[in-house]
Amino acid sequence: MTAPAVVAEWEDDNWLRNIIGPERLELGDEFGCHGFEGIDVRDDPWVIEECRDYVNRFTDASRWGSQPISFGHPNGPVTEDIARLLSEAGFSIIGDRIEGDDHGLNVVERLTSLEKGQANLSALENAERDSLVSIYWIARWHDINIREDKDAISLLKSQEVWFTTWGEWYGHKVSGESYDRILTSDPQVKTYRISTLSDSFWGVPGTALFSWSEPPTSIQFDGEEALVIPAAQKHLITGIRPVDGGAYVTAEPGVVVEFFFESEEVSVSHNPQITFNGLHHSVSIVGHHVTNLHDWTSDFHNSPLRFTWLIERPAALEMDWRLPVLAIGILIATPIAVKFVISRDVHN
Repeated sequence: MTAPAVVAEWEDDNWLRNIIGPERLELGDEFGCHGFEGIDVRDDPWVIEECRDYVNRFTDASRWGSQPISFGHPNGPVTEDIARLLSEAGFSIIGDRIEGDDHGLNVVERLTSLEKGQANLSALENAERDSLVSIYWIARWHDINIREDKDAISLLKSQEVWFTTWGEWYGHKVSGESYDRILTSDPQVKTYRISTLSDSFWGVPGTALFSWSEPPTSIQFDGEEALVIPAAQKHLITGIRPVDGGAYVTAEPGVVVEFFFESEEVSVSHNPQITFNGLHHSVSIVGHHVTNLHDWTSDFHNSPLRFTWLIERPAALEMDWRLPVLAIGILIATPIAVKFVISRDVHN
């Protein structure tokens, strides 16, 4: 794999680390990669590592992990070589119109778009339970500003959905499947913990639905009483949400979850949950070809939506060689013209 021959051909989007990037990261957005502007990764695979390093220079990928793991692959099939290079660079999730073999990568498919007049409201209304609804968004197309579909946004806000990102959704699923029982000497205490995940993956909390034959007197995370999560909570946090006969429990990997009971003969079971907090399904808005974070986020400063930003390093503006010559000519001509005007006014 070779690096680009001329580094000066590319610009930096400083919004990634100034003001907007930190704000979006704190809200829960994710920063992934889409390569370099105008470059097809299938023809120039060097952009995989270069884009990863570009994002790393400016921001963490998520509040759950520093390394970007989501990559926007061009529509169509993925070759085995490209899949291998993506994996070697740390990417495990690709989207969003992939055909054929995924070569071990996790593929997220687009359901619809957020551009005005393009959103499929029926598809949004009829999304399957526990599915991840991935919605395409692009703010600019060449010199045209794109507007968002406000009806689609209003519909999403009204639904019982978890607003998440590609990487957060996938990490939550893996963690939810990884709760292990820890045996202790106290028969009145049932102890669980999400098994330690690979260091290369994010430490995303996972949810499991715990059911019991009698309710516990206390549920503690690392020795402290667990936070109660409101039923209307649509952004990932840790804690418990009580329901009839049990509770949805969401904890980070490594946190010890203890259930304290009055009796010893208590049956406890748990089932992994794909969707956080017992919500119907999940939604991520996916910003494609993000060359200027300011443009892509400008309409969503106070929005509950959460975004997977597929960052693309912008190409430098091409300078027409005639412009500097013209500018120099103007600089030379201006004093002469001014002198001529003054001289004419004096003689008149």
